[in-house]
Amino acid sequence: MSVLELIAKIVIFGAGVALVAFTLTSAVKFFVLPRSVNTFLVRQLFINVNRIFQVRVRKARSYYERDRIMAMFAPVTLILLPILCLILVGFGYTLMYWALGIGSLLDAFRVSGSSLFTLGFAIDAQTVSLFLEFSEAAIGIILTALLIGYLPTMYSTFSRREVMVNMLEVRAGSPPSVVTMLTRIHSIRGLGYLHELWEQWEQWFAEVEESHTTLAPLVFFRSPQPERSWITAAGVVLDTASFLNAAVDIPHDAQADLTIRAGFLALRRIADFFRIEYDPNPQPTDPISIARFEFDQAYDELLAAGLPLKTDRDQAWRDYAGWRVNYDRVLLALAALTMAPYAPWVSDRSLPSWQQYSGQSANWLHLKLGGRSKKSTHPAAPTVQQKNV
Repeated sequence: MSVLELIAKIVIFGAGVALVAFTLTSAVKFFVLPRSVNTFLVRQLFINVNRIFQVRVRKARSYYERDRIMAMFAPVTLILLPILCLILVGFGYTLMYWALGIGSLLDAFRVSGSSLFTLGFAIDAQTVSLFLEFSEAAIGIILTALLIGYLPTMYSTFSRREVMVNMLEVRAGSPPSVVTMLTRIHSIRGLGYLHELWEQWEQWFAEVEESHTTLAPLVFFRSPQPERSWITAAGVVLDTASFLNAAVDIPHDAQADLTIRAGFLALRRIADFFRIEYDPNPQPTDPISIARFEFDQAYDELLAAGLPLKTDRDQAWRDYAGWRVNYDRVLLALAALTMAPYAPWVSDRSLPSWQQYSGQSANWLHLKLGGRSKKSTHPAAPTVQQKNV
């Protein structure tokens, strides 16, 4: 063997080792590491699968057809991830076997596939090759076991999330809205019941923050009913708590403050994972996406329904906007990212809207999963006063 051939084999063997190490590191970060880590392998898989889905979505004629198509996006991508990992590991070991001189590239591939899937129909008697075969078989079993253990955890978390989303329809209607939620609770159980509700949603926000950053595909898992969404539910709860604090004339409940804080912190942590830009400390002069006339319309409807509202409507508007500014940007961005169904004050103004970015959503997903995100371009609302929470 010449020196050049030896160097070439060493480089090929090293490339195989690097590919296997890269794949295993990505798998451990995604399946095992209990924190949000945005890996290159997972990001590229989501981006490219999303591009394929957009070929069909662009031909859809209604939201329900788009929802049916995109409901498969996260499950299909999740199933493809371990398959991609196995392919990369198999190719990496193929390079290593070939560098060790196991016949042709096809022979090396046969030994690699036999070892990875523990079939045992092709082996090599060399000591080094046997060590590689045993290690590859172990990796194949481990990757399969990780997927088996990962899916039940994810679906259990998804089920817990959806319980509260489903219950919200009873209180806030479909699509959910602030006016419907406050009116129904006032007429059925009284506004005092909201304290208990805020406690439940504070817990829900804490669980969503932990699960949707550790198990990031959950963000794209759609609700069983196309009209429901975890992000629209979050937005309506936050807006209801904000409107209650600002405009409803009842004794102040600090639990509503805690729920708002838990909510916008959860949405910000998820936005951080997808690298969505936002101002972590919004200024009092920052605009929000809700216009004053929309607030006045909701105020009038609640007043007609008999709710006790504060008489100083201008101050109520400033207070509401001061709460909303804490979560406005991330709420709209996540609603757009997940193609959320229609809900007033949430997905009806998320930018870019689905119609605007349906032809470019692969680029949008790329921005959110790994690139630089664009600045918000929603129309400026009147200047507001920020609430300190």
